[in-house]
Amino acid sequence: MTHLRIDVHAHLWTPAFLDRLERLGKTDTDTQRGIGADATEADLDRRFALMDQAGIDLQVLSVAPQSPHLTGEADAVALAASANESYAELVARFPGRFRAFAALPLPHVDAALREAVHALDDLGAVGVGVTTTVLGHTLADPVFDPLYEELDRRGAVLYIHPAGEGAASPLITGHNMTWMVGAPVEDTVAVMHLILAGIPVRYPRMRILASHLGGALPLLPRRLDNHLAFESPETPELPSVAVGRLWYDTVSHAHAPALVAAAASFGAKRLVLGTDFPYEDGEVFLRAVDYIADSGLAPEEVRMILDTNAADLLGLSGP
Repeated sequence: MTHLRIDVHAHLWTPAFLDRLERLGKTDTDTQRGIGADATEADLDRRFALMDQAGIDLQVLSVAPQSPHLTGEADAVALAASANESYAELVARFPGRFRAFAALPLPHVDAALREAVHALDDLGAVGVGVTTTVLGHTLADPVFDPLYEELDRRGAVLYIHPAGEGAASPLITGHNMTWMVGAPVEDTVAVMHLILAGIPVRYPRMRILASHLGGALPLLPRRLDNHLAFESPETPELPSVAVGRLWYDTVSHAHAPALVAAAASFGAKRLVLGTDFPYEDGEVFLRAVDYIADSGLAPEEVRMILDTNAADLLGLSGP
C-alpha cells in the first residue's frame, strides 16, 4: 500500500470561473469568493502552508457545488472545459500538491462523456465530480447510464458532492439549514437513490466516493435492510451490503463519534481523508486531520484512513 496523505475534498475557484457562472445565471457564488480558495500566489502559499502543517501531500480539487450543470449544452460544455483546463494547468505547476476531479457538462450525457474521456486521458484527472442532483435529475436517472458504463469500464472514480439545494425541501432551505442539515441529507438521499437502483452492483468497477461520511448512512444500514420488503422490494441487494461498495470522505467537522460509526458500518478501508477546504480552515482544517487519530479507532485503521486508502482508491503512488 502506498503511503500518501491525500485530501480528497478540497475546493478551488477562480474569479473568472465564478464570473462566467454568474453571466450564465448562477446567483449564489458569493460564498466561494474571497475565502482563500482562489489560485492567487497568496492563496496558494497559505493553502500549502496549512497542508504542510497537517502533513497533507496532495489535495484533489473540485468545483462542486458550482458545477457546470446548465440547461444550455454549449454553455455547460464551454464552462466544464475551462474549469478542467484550469485545473490541469495547476496540477502541471504543482504536481506534488494537486490532482483534480473533472467537472462535467451535465445533464448533457454525450457531451459529458466526451469531456470525461478528454479529462481522464489527456488532462490527468483522477476521476469526475458531480453534485447529488443535476437540474432535477437524481443520480439514479437512467439518462446517466452511459456515463456510468464508461466509468465502470475504466474503473474510474465518481465523486459526489452536495448541490446545496437542501434536498429540494423548503423545510430545510426555508429555515436556514441548507448546508448544516441539507448537505448531509443530500448525501444520504443521493447514495440511497444509487443503491435502490442497483447502481453500485451494476457497475462494480466504478468507484463511487460520497462526501461527509455519507450523511446519515452510518446510522441506517439495519433500518434500511428491515424496510426493503415493504418499501423497496425491487432493490437488488441489501443496503448494508451495498454501502460497503462505496467510499466516503471523513468531513464531519471533527465529530469523532460519526467517524467511528462510519468505520463500524462501512469498514475503515472505505474511508478517505477529506477537509472541505476552505470551509474548514486554519485550526479547524488541522483538526479535520488530527481528529482521526484522536477518535479511538485502532492505529492501523487510522493509518489506512490518513495515508493509504485514498492513494489506493485514486491509483496514485507516493513521491
